[in-house]
Amino acid sequence: MSFSLERRGLELRFRIVTLASRDWLAPDFVRVRLTGSDLAGFDSLGSDDHMRLFFPTGPIGSIEEVRASPSREYTPLAWEDDWLEVEFAVHGDEGVAARWAATASLGSSIGVGGPRGSAVLEGTPGSWLLAGDETAIPAIRRFAALIPTGSPARILVETVDADHQVDIDAPVDIEWVHRGSAAAGSALIARLDALTEADAGADPFVFIAAEQSIVKPGRALLERWDVDTSRAVVKGYWKRGEAEYHAPH
Repeated sequence: MSFSLERRGLELRFRIVTLASRDWLAPDFVRVRLTGSDLAGFDSLGSDDHMRLFFPTGPIGSIEEVRASPSREYTPLAWEDDWLEVEFAVHGDEGVAARWAATASLGSSIGVGGPRGSAVLEGTPGSWLLAGDETAIPAIRRFAALIPTGSPARILVETVDADHQVDIDAPVDIEWVHRGSAAAGSALIARLDALTEADAGADPFVFIAAEQSIVKPGRALLERWDVDTSRAVVKGYWKRGEAEYHAPH
């Protein structure tokens, strides 16, 4: 078995979409469905893709106004020609995206830009490690759908406690890591630090994404497992105290 991450470009388009439905999957986690004819031709080739959502503060007057609105990056979850689903981790009233996802009226419109490119998993890893906090659940869902039945895999997801877990379809059981009142990422870091060379499967694909503090221990794990960084994804999806932070592509 062998695999690689291959970069693919996508046509960069800007779309206007409308909030059609909202489904709370946990007290702090919501899935929304966006609809609109602009979504014709939308595509996302990589499980870790990022698109930019633009959140106008009032009625849309022009596309230029939408482009100038505050924006944040999210992973596309699922889509067809006229709808797109996105999941949001909502921690209180922390930012424009979380507020919109939690409270916007059905029929509200936002802008969607991208994805501008993808890192596509080509081939078949010998084993899998997927690890992240709530913000990584959409990417973990998409990667988990690629895992062949019977393939050695470990999926770690950090959340507050059992009441904040969400259903994730995967060919293996999800190992939930609870942080309680501790800082986001701390429980997942401790779990990754506990993984040894003996835990590495053959030819593993590793995906790790959470608060920015996850990057250093994530890279340390790649070293312990002798994994080439070009064949893994280790990212800070967000950074404590920085609303404008976005993950590197």
